[in-house]
Amino acid sequence: MDVTDLDAERPRLTAIATRILGSQADADDVLQEAWLRLSRADDVEDPPAWLTTVVTRLCLDHLRKRQTRSDAESEAPAELALVDPEADALLAERVGGAMQVVLDTLAPAERAAFVLHDVFGYPFDDVSAILGRSGTAVRQLASRARRKVQGTPEPAPEQAARAESRRVVDAFLTAARGGELATLLSLLAPDAVMRSDLVGQRMGTDPVYDGAAAVAARFNGVRGATPVTIDGELGAAWILAGAVKVAFAFQVEAGRVREVEVIADPDVLATMDVVKQRRNRG
Repeated sequence: MDVTDLDAERPRLTAIATRILGSQADADDVLQEAWLRLSRADDVEDPPAWLTTVVTRLCLDHLRKRQTRSDAESEAPAELALVDPEADALLAERVGGAMQVVLDTLAPAERAAFVLHDVFGYPFDDVSAILGRSGTAVRQLASRARRKVQGTPEPAPEQAARAESRRVVDAFLTAARGGELATLLSLLAPDAVMRSDLVGQRMGTDPVYDGAAAVAARFNGVRGATPVTIDGELGAAWILAGAVKVAFAFQVEAGRVREVEVIADPDVLATMDVVKQRRNRG
């Protein structure tokens, strides 16, 4: 691919990266990494879309690493923390202070979904492709982010639905580990579907498991999946030597699992906030 493609897209990509990261310097670093990847890429059919995907995922990986550093620093003595109020003030003025303060409270995937859709106007189908997540997932991410940005409390029905979703997924994972096929079937919508990304398919997963029976059969007796939260929602993951190799994201409707995403692409996994949960021993 011709590196001039990056120069043509640089203003748009810089705007996206700066808004997601809240830092011009970090945005410049991401654009530099995108340039390196661009210089090694061949046969890219849609350079603007390719660059948007690469830059967004690099931003999310950067946010996750920044959070890891922040967590480590928060455990250090307070006197070791270096604060530059003048730099913070300049940054707030440059990217829109009030907005950036709120964006900093969002989970990385929420932040990207909101910035791409609500700030830059990308259709959800495009956001789905960029983040490597289902359309349902990115709509939920953007909705949660929008509510936080607006300072609107989560409505009681949505709180109840979130709690119900966690209960259903927890019961599903417990039934899977116990080989309780009948329970699995009862927790799946009749038209439930499980879809795998290309990396998952290369690992031996079928592209699509269509219907409750197919999904239940795939999970029945599976004991290696660890309960995790994925961007704040309960799911499961295969974890090897501390690294997430495959994530299973669930979508629940009306008290039943409607959709399962199998995500094994390392670039997509790097954009996700996956946190190991304590197993339910009940």
